[in-house]
Amino acid sequence: MPQSPLQAEPEPITADPPHAANPPLLTQSWLDLAFLHWAADPADVAPLLPAGTRPDTLDGVTYVGLVAFRMHRVGWFRLPGVPYLGSFPETNVRLYSVDARGRRGVVFRSLDASRLVPVVVGRAAFRLPYVWSRMKVRQKGATISYTSSRRWPGPRGAHSSLAIRIGERVENPSEMEHFLTARWGMHSAFFGRPLYLPNAHPRWPLHRAELLRCDEDLVAAAGLPNPAGDPASVLYSPGVPVRFARPPRAPAGIPTP
Repeated sequence: MPQSPLQAEPEPITADPPHAANPPLLTQSWLDLAFLHWAADPADVAPLLPAGTRPDTLDGVTYVGLVAFRMHRVGWFRLPGVPYLGSFPETNVRLYSVDARGRRGVVFRSLDASRLVPVVVGRAAFRLPYVWSRMKVRQKGATISYTSSRRWPGPRGAHSSLAIRIGERVENPSEMEHFLTARWGMHSAFFGRPLYLPNAHPRWPLHRAELLRCDEDLVAAAGLPNPAGDPASVLYSPGVPVRFARPPRAPAGIPTP
């Protein structure tokens, strides 16, 4: 599809971050991640994205991601991460976006977390759709299970119950696997204005994973059609340390976000 004069071509898909995210605004680690992805029609996704962004596609297809993991030691600036309030299970529903400057990113439709304080801070400070949920992550050998049940603000009782079996290391990830996991920014809206928050982390260590259980309604609660059939991709990662940088200023003559 031809690009509008005000829309740059999407930046290349890269396994390594295109920026350093220094000095950091936020630091954290993402651990024991299960990545579940279903193919989606860009027309279903487009109305759910922030102004100034469009669905990011690979071979004409976009994706809906359900990602469960452990957040570990969230910290501000260069301060040490907080051990209790900054460490908690999280499950997010996310979409894939690209903005007028060609920056690829993710858009969060929901972020379930088990600590109330980070939920309140995320909603108030960043206008992110954090929700407070009862959550557990359990591991037995190569099997990991993730459960969540929503408490506030709702819809109360929205839930997910996932289990995967970790398989072999992915030595040479495909273009699709990089597309789904190597996302170097977040698109959002802040008091009605577009926001792009860049991040950086080491290259993902990825493993194949077998989906043992998937009982969830978080995707539908996020305003998306129920996933049809098995996921197009199921991956696991032991995790990475992550840095978020301040939102960059737009160069003169370049449209935002």
